[in-house]
Amino acid sequence: MAFALGIDIGGTFTDIVVVDASTGAFEVVKTLTTYPDPSEGVLDGLSELFTRPGMSAQDVTRVIHGTTLVTNTLIERKGAKTALVTTQGFRDALEIGREGRYDIYDLRMQLPKPLVERRYRLEVDERLNPDGSVRSSLNTSSVAAVCDQLRDAGVESVGVCLLHAYANPDHETILRDAIADHLPGCPVTLSSEVAPELREFERSSTTVANAYVQPLVERYLGSLGDGLANTGVNAPLHVMLSNGGSCSVETAEAFPVRLVESGPCGGALAAAEWGRKAGLDRVLAFDMGGTTAKAVLTIEGTFPVTTESEVARVYRFKRGSGLPLLVPVLDMIEIGAGGGSIAHVNALGLPAVGPESAGSSPGPACYDRGGDRPTVTDADLLLGYLNSDYFLGGSMSLSVDRAGAALSTVADQFGGDALSAAHGIHQLVNENMASAARVHAAERGVDLRSYALVATGGAGPVHACGVASRLGIDRVLVPPIAGVGSAFGLLLAPISFDFARSYVCRVEDLDIQRLRSLLDEMLTSGREVVTGAGVADADVAFEIAVDIRYVGQGHEIRVLVEDDNLEDRFVSRLVAAFESEYARMFGRTCEGVPIEVVHWRVTVSGPRQTIDIAAGHQVVESENAATTRPIAFDRDGASDVAVYDRNSLAAGTIQGPAIVEEAESTTVVPAGWRVTVREDRALLLERML
Repeated sequence: MAFALGIDIGGTFTDIVVVDASTGAFEVVKTLTTYPDPSEGVLDGLSELFTRPGMSAQDVTRVIHGTTLVTNTLIERKGAKTALVTTQGFRDALEIGREGRYDIYDLRMQLPKPLVERRYRLEVDERLNPDGSVRSSLNTSSVAAVCDQLRDAGVESVGVCLLHAYANPDHETILRDAIADHLPGCPVTLSSEVAPELREFERSSTTVANAYVQPLVERYLGSLGDGLANTGVNAPLHVMLSNGGSCSVETAEAFPVRLVESGPCGGALAAAEWGRKAGLDRVLAFDMGGTTAKAVLTIEGTFPVTTESEVARVYRFKRGSGLPLLVPVLDMIEIGAGGGSIAHVNALGLPAVGPESAGSSPGPACYDRGGDRPTVTDADLLLGYLNSDYFLGGSMSLSVDRAGAALSTVADQFGGDALSAAHGIHQLVNENMASAARVHAAERGVDLRSYALVATGGAGPVHACGVASRLGIDRVLVPPIAGVGSAFGLLLAPISFDFARSYVCRVEDLDIQRLRSLLDEMLTSGREVVTGAGVADADVAFEIAVDIRYVGQGHEIRVLVEDDNLEDRFVSRLVAAFESEYARMFGRTCEGVPIEVVHWRVTVSGPRQTIDIAAGHQVVESENAATTRPIAFDRDGASDVAVYDRNSLAAGTIQGPAIVEEAESTTVVPAGWRVTVREDRALLLERML
């Protein structure tokens, strides 16, 4: 047997999925995330997994890991003592930022504090021109002085970001060598390697973030690798990237900032795969776990990728209030709270849910682990959606009394009594998520009514129909083992890495030979990364894209270059592709306005993975496939509703209202919806008009 092992560490739960690729047989472990060392929970889960019949650590041939470690480190400011070395006169770029206000009406607006204190932002005497030519050579005396300051300060990591280094990395390389001589063993991040693109503030922010988390990520991945080896797993460890691909541990340690959305990408990949199997070409991937809910749009299994992301926002849902990162990430949005998000009354005296979460410790009040504040999970339990005796397949019991007591503390603000408060919290969360998804789609010119929603995460199937109804979506798909969808999705990730270079010019002035050299450099580097992670040279594929705009615009749109033929009418094909995409997004083009290219991008990847777990799913026939329990779908109170064991369901149709339970999640089917059990074991929920 050859097992593939997926490990996803979330803010509340750690999910582990192991699949026999040849038979589709699978096993699942879902356990609470451990703090401060999340790897402890992983190793505990693996120890339990490998005691099961037929499970052997020696049979694992592939391990993929997704983690929120980088995001949490940046949010909690628990990274390394970091210094920044930059061009003379630019040490305050991190603090000046874009000089914009993300909320023009907030008189007490707060900006995120830089990750590096001003006293550790040092300058060297040098200057490059925008084209990379040397305006002022690197002063060796200033380099020596900076190295002495770094050593005396006892910094643990250094970021180097020199002006226009994206066009010429020579000065940064010299600096790295000098720092290595003075601070042996101290990791050094170069902007010319981690983010070789123009836009000084964003490049500096990305460089510093990479340096800030690098020592922690190196220790963590080293500890996890040692722990896997101690359990008998000898397969190479790969790490999920924010772009939907995966990479080797060595690459992840060099570019840890690329892991900033590592965890949520798995759910998106799982949603796209199950949508493809169901013949759904337009999918809204909706993943709701214990801490957050995220969504991403996909068409025919492909995802939009953006390099304009943020992390550690001062205000969770306000764009511009976080630290900008120039790294490729799936264009997903955090649309709401998770199961552990706390309900409260906000500063305006209005009911609100999140962003604060109870996490895994103490967790929601119903966990009976010391938490006493009301959460979304407490509300779902009191409404009857969750089975207090079958949470995590019965391995963890929930306290209805504790949930009720916690909800009573906000009952007045949320509707009267505890049950009304639970209903209000459930509806508020659904409305917030639908509103955020609606805005996300509108900004991209998308009509969600033509999409299907694919729900993953432990809380996703509970809230999926409520969100879909508000968005005008009539189809919801709940895959098998949806509650650990992110861990399963990790197994679908190809080995992949993205490269970018800035080359700004008008399209008519494009130097094809220079462009060819630029692309060849990225393709060669990408092939080395991908083959180094175990992909055969013959299986390496690549994709080329360009960020392009009208002259005078401040931002670009991304256009795919259909082939690498740079000779045959390349410029005219490029212009046609740009105008077509621009018209799709904005409904018009700007005739007579010159066009310029800004960034060139190459994605190099191995083959996509496919796993069919339906073949390994055994239906356990049961005479009592359906039971009943009181469930409150509205404020009128609870009534008995049919409850089905998903593992006992054969192909067929169920009319709502109903509940479908499995160990990892619960699917809530409101009245007016019907469920079809597909041959691949996915549940297709359709709204009856």
